[in-house]
Amino acid sequence: MTRLREIVAMLLASVLIVAPVCAATPSANGLGTVVAANNANLGGTGAAVGTTVFAGDRLSTTDTGSVQLRTSAARFLLAKASAASINEDNGTPVATLQLGSATFSTANGKAFSLIASTALIKPRSDEPTIGQVTLLAAKELVVKCVRGTLTITVGDDSRVIPEGSAYRVVLDPFAEEAQQQPPPEGAGTKGSGRPPLVAAKSKFVWYAIGAATLLTVWAVHEALESPDRP
Repeated sequence: MTRLREIVAMLLASVLIVAPVCAATPSANGLGTVVAANNANLGGTGAAVGTTVFAGDRLSTTDTGSVQLRTSAARFLLAKASAASINEDNGTPVATLQLGSATFSTANGKAFSLIASTALIKPRSDEPTIGQVTLLAAKELVVKCVRGTLTITVGDDSRVIPEGSAYRVVLDPFAEEAQQQPPPEGAGTKGSGRPPLVAAKSKFVWYAIGAATLLTVWAVHEALESPDRP
């Protein structure tokens, strides 16, 4: 119990430290501004608080690092040992997670999107939303919705992730089975053997892994202040 109280105290103290910094707004010429950085890189140099992030920039962190980006209506936190590139789609900032884990907070449905492998994760509505995505492998990830509602889309397959839920997602689960199989030996030219397998409609499978929790300083701060507040 004593240890738990110490952790909570440290979190709350950190929130008070970072709160004024999070009031920074992104430059009109960029997609966002770095508002917190620890052992992180922007491109090939160290990420510094106040640095403007442009489309095409790459953020990365060391095994003990983290970096937080603020856009006009969202925040993006890259955890330790992680990397992501930043771009935009019709004015919406988009992060492509290449390694590790990332968390984003949005004030509206078009504030931010995150790509992980072939999956697109974004808020479902204009309500304040917090999501977290972790890459486990090239085609496997964990998606958590801490607040609001998320959608995950792969091709034409789109599903809803409600608040408080977490899923392990496996992408292209039927890719190998969907490939056309050669007819059995001795089959005629018309293919009298078994027909080739048809690709399944589902582009991914998911497994519920319990309630979503996010015990980070940044998440605690999000609970107290929405992204669209100064």
